[in-house]
Amino acid sequence: METLFSLASTAALGGWLLLIVLPRWQLLIASLRYGLIGWLALAYSVLIFVFFFRIDGAGFGSIGAVRAIFSSDAGLVAGWIHYLAFDLFVGIWIAQEADQRGYNRLLQAPILVATFLFGPFGLLLFHLTRATETALSFRKA
Repeated sequence: METLFSLASTAALGGWLLLIVLPRWQLLIASLRYGLIGWLALAYSVLIFVFFFRIDGAGFGSIGAVRAIFSSDAGLVAGWIHYLAFDLFVGIWIAQEADQRGYNRLLQAPILVATFLFGPFGLLLFHLTRATETALSFRKA
């Protein structure tokens, strides 16, 4: 589980770096979306289908049942990979939306880093940025 955790984390970090630094070519976006996120989704699915029903008390009906999932290494790694995949998916959406709106990459970078590190907080920053778009000039010259 330690190796899978490390591989998934390193791959996701690499994906985020590519998303933030490189031009957003269609091939890059497709590789991240269908390659990296696809791999993460597959790893998550295998972990869930192999280990979920083996974890005593695992479920989603109470905090104790959710705690039981994360009490096993397999459940913890599955949960981590879940976060990695969905946060990157949201990051790609933010990047494409921001590009379409003409946001400068220097504005996008901290929002994407916040999404990588804190998921919904980065999404909130992006939504706040969009909400204040008319009041402040965030568009590229």
